Amino acid sequence: MLHIGPVLPEILLLVTACAVLLAELFLHARRRSLLYWLSQAGLAAAGALALLVGRFNGVVMHGMFMADRLTRVLEAFVCLLTLVVFAYSRDYIAERGLFKGEYFVLGLLAVIGMFVMVSAANLIALYLGLELMSLGLYAMVAFQRDSIPASEAAMKYFILGALASGLLLYGLSMLYGATGSLEISRVAQALPALAPGDMVATLGLVFVVAGLAFKLGAVPFHMWIPDVYEGAPTSVTLFVGAAPKIAAFALFLRLLVAGLHGLAGAWQDMLILLSVLSMSVGNIVAIAQTNTKRMLAYSTIAHMGFLLLGILSAGPAGYAAAMFYAIVYTLMALGGFGTVILMSRHGFEADRIEDLKGLHKRSPWFAFMMLLFMFSMAGIPPTIGFYAKLAVIQAAVGAGLYGLAVAAVLFSVIGAFYYLRIIKLMYFEAPVERAPLRAARDLRWILSLNGLAMVVLAPWVGALIALCRAALAGFGG
Repeated sequence: MLHIGPVLPEILLLVTACAVLLAELFLHARRRSLLYWLSQAGLAAAGALALLVGRFNGVVMHGMFMADRLTRVLEAFVCLLTLVVFAYSRDYIAERGLFKGEYFVLGLLAVIGMFVMVSAANLIALYLGLELMSLGLYAMVAFQRDSIPASEAAMKYFILGALASGLLLYGLSMLYGATGSLEISRVAQALPALAPGDMVATLGLVFVVAGLAFKLGAVPFHMWIPDVYEGAPTSVTLFVGAAPKIAAFALFLRLLVAGLHGLAGAWQDMLILLSVLSMSVGNIVAIAQTNTKRMLAYSTIAHMGFLLLGILSAGPAGYAAAMFYAIVYTLMALGGFGTVILMSRHGFEADRIEDLKGLHKRSPWFAFMMLLFMFSMAGIPPTIGFYAKLAVIQAAVGAGLYGLAVAAVLFSVIGAFYYLRIIKLMYFEAPVERAPLRAARDLRWILSLNGLAMVVLAPWVGALIALCRAALAGFGG
């Protein structure tokens, strides 16, 4: 209990959220930009604390939280992602009357929930973190109250999310009944003593996997993703599509790998089905989309299928590949939705695929940035997305899942079609409008760095995967 260093990032973010909420009461409307800078300062400080403070490794807070290298790395990366999301969103929400303290408070509270999920060592703490994150996201999706699509998307997200949370909670309660403990480490220790094919533990596992698959957006639990991505304000779609994926990945690791590795044979079969369905449905249905955000939503579903390739290999190399894929995917998603925000303006969302026509003539540089994002999502070398897909496919081959690896390659080829279609529209179609793009300087700089990262990071793939392996030391049984 004396080791509070590992939870200082959560405490700092909570203090920041309260400070932003109180500061709005006393700030004049023309000085609301201070709310943005206060939120950014809190995120930067929390990310630095996650890396530099609390070198203690072990269970803290009476067995509720785990302090380890994985926690520090993922918490710092979630802070980085949220920093970029807020930077992309600042002008967007200001133009639409959404620049309010509550927007940043909800985002910070959702990040605290992600932190709890990443570091949870207890089933109750894990579930509380999940709900804190989810409630923040529900409210953010509905933040544009005068928008019917946003309200409808929030309602769908809330109802289906509540159903998935119920499934997950029911599964966790069954695991508690089978093992007699809420601590994830003790659950793992109790599983070998159970009778083979124990019905309570097996049913609990089924409910847990179903709940996790919803949070990740894997087929057949993907129904919410296209509607939420399309209906929510693009700044919220950007947030929902990035940082929560890191938290969902951590949720898989904490529950399935650290806690239920003794049932790996059972959950591996389930994840194989989820992976194949996600890659197939995501890539095939995305071809028919005419809305950019909806296309990227189905692209997300397909990418989650690739991420599951690494997890279902049930080995340290596969877990590291999955973690690397999750990090790379979030960077690609930031860039894709960031480009939509760049092209948007008040009264025009630029969320139709045809709005990208002739972007090369309007802005050659940002057309090139979008090209890099699309190449990386398609897995075309020399972008870092190619190495991410290669890593998870190699993990599947290493686990002897040759058929699954072949299916992944085939669906990658299918998926390349709709990514290359975007490039065709940008470079070989006449623009719908010829007005130059207007965006804040910081948005242009951050989006440019985001795009260049798709190729600049490629030579460092080995070091990044080694970092993931080091962070995951001890996982895998």
